[in-house]
Amino acid sequence: MSVSRVSLHSIALLLVANLGAVLAVAAIARSQPTTLPVKLDTMEVAQAVMVTIELDFGPKLPSIGDALRQIERRYAADDGQGRTFAILDAYGQPTQEGKLHISMHVSLEKPGLGLLVFRRTGDTLWTSRIVQRSKPGGRPKNLGIFIDDGRGNLLTVNGSDNPKSILDARIREHPLQVRDVWPIGTEREITFLYSACGCPVKVMARRTGERIVRTSEMPVIFPDDPPVVKVVEGLFKW
Repeated sequence: MSVSRVSLHSIALLLVANLGAVLAVAAIARSQPTTLPVKLDTMEVAQAVMVTIELDFGPKLPSIGDALRQIERRYAADDGQGRTFAILDAYGQPTQEGKLHISMHVSLEKPGLGLLVFRRTGDTLWTSRIVQRSKPGGRPKNLGIFIDDGRGNLLTVNGSDNPKSILDARIREHPLQVRDVWPIGTEREITFLYSACGCPVKVMARRTGERIVRTSEMPVIFPDDPPVVKVVEGLFKW
């Protein structure tokens, strides 16, 4: 991957019209050496971007989950607090050249600066100046779970009763439980919503008796939100 290396002085010249972005870039670059792109894209809060790259990990390629742990998230929020983005899911595969092709679905959460940095090289994989929405709106970040009924219709899982298993959860559209609409041995698509952008995260799974088993390990879901993953794993017994 080719990334232009520029000094803080060059960044200041390029971004002089946006003092907030200059200060954020400078703070991050001073704290830890990295390479920065010449052009800094600007995107609005509640938008999403797919970051697709090929990374060289040497002779032994990691899993997607392990690879994500070698990609550092760096934030510089305008209000000085918290993160500015989150990775919602990621998937990928080895290339013929022995690299790892990985795609990451990034949701933009609050104004500021966001960077993804490859720890092995210090290269910046993605960066953006995140600004407030030009139009009012957005959605609260509440976990929503939807299950395909096998005919292309999404059924909404009602978690208000705090079920211990997803099979015991009720369906909002019908006076039924998930176990009543998910036959044993069948595969279904499950959709999760937990993002500022309102973007869906989808996985495939099969019911085997009283268990729900994922039929593919990809995508890796909500790597930046372990509490959400814990709730999902508790419900589905993964």
